Amino acid sequence: MASSYLVIGLIFFTQTIVGFLGNVFLLCHYSLLYYTGCKLRPTDLILKHLTVANSLVLLSKGVPQTMAAFGLKHFLSDIECKVVFYVHRVGRGVCIGSICLLNVFQAITISPMTFKWPKLKLTASRYIGPSNSLCWILNMLVNSIAPIHVTGKWNSKNNTRKKDLQYCSAVVSNITRRSLYTALILSYDVLCVGLMIWASAFMVSTLYRHKKQVQHIHRTKLSPRSSPESRVTQKILILVGIFVSFYTFSSIFASFTSIFHNPSWWLPIISTLFGACFPAVSPFVLMSHESRISSWLHCFRPEMR
Repeated sequence: MASSYLVIGLIFFTQTIVGFLGNVFLLCHYSLLYYTGCKLRPTDLILKHLTVANSLVLLSKGVPQTMAAFGLKHFLSDIECKVVFYVHRVGRGVCIGSICLLNVFQAITISPMTFKWPKLKLTASRYIGPSNSLCWILNMLVNSIAPIHVTGKWNSKNNTRKKDLQYCSAVVSNITRRSLYTALILSYDVLCVGLMIWASAFMVSTLYRHKKQVQHIHRTKLSPRSSPESRVTQKILILVGIFVSFYTFSSIFASFTSIFHNPSWWLPIISTLFGACFPAVSPFVLMSHESRISSWLHCFRPEMR
């Protein structure tokens, strides 16, 4: 059992370090593009918020999970448990909201001019900043209730009414209050995931129709390069597909953990591992589709002369 926890600790440690460095690198990339005068896409602002949210999720979940796997069980006080749990919930909510916003905005961007709201297509970029701020504020308010019943494990009061969270504990609250909070969180998740699926389906159908329309133009020996809009759309679709996959697996294991009174020790660990996979993997997916990383040299060349 000790060797199993050691392996789990190493997995969480590697996932946290690699994912955090990837998000920091991507955040620095967008910041350097801005300060060196390179042109930024409207979606870059959303991706900057996504990297910050990813970093919060990895630090608030990966670091204590790694310490718990290495044998430290009572290293967080009540206040520290509340802060860690709150930061994780906010980061997770902003992560879901940012992916949803990114998907919907790109769907509006590539929509034809015959779209039902043509003015929204022309002015959508103006709403990115306020939408990002609203996402943070909404999640900070909604999740302000979550840390109230979280305590440190060293606190032995009311042990019979506490649920083990590995490195923290949660006081079992009234079933009505708990159900209302769960319904509120689930409604936010379902709304965001539903919008992602709708926007993804809309983008796939739009790209397919566009390809069929211009197919007769590209019947040459040389294969044409896809447009920048198509490349960005493909990148976002890949990102959404990865997110939905990891989110589904994490939700399934989290549901099993909640249903069973005494769940197996590996169920919450697997749920946490899948929940942190997207924040750790997404920056590398974005970097693999980001051609402007090589343009850093072009941005610096005028200053080096």
